[in-house]
Amino acid sequence: MKARVMADGRVSLPADMRRRHGIERGGDVVLEDTGDAIVLRTLDQIVARAQELSRQLLAGKTNVSVDDFLEERRREAEQE
Repeated sequence: MKARVMADGRVSLPADMRRRHGIERGGDVVLEDTGDAIVLRTLDQIVARAQELSRQLLAGKTNVSVDDFLEERRREAEQE
């Protein structure tokens, strides 16, 4: 899809694309420079990607939840 860069650097995204990806007026997005391209992602996409990577890295491991981490820290604090 083609878009135009304005003189001040703004880029206007087509309305149907914004709706499809849940980007609202004034909404935040993340830009990534991959070296040969600029990738625009929504914050929801970034979170979903991080969650999937976490699931892959932690698959099959035990005691890796936030609750497990907090419990371990509580026990350490009690020992101090």
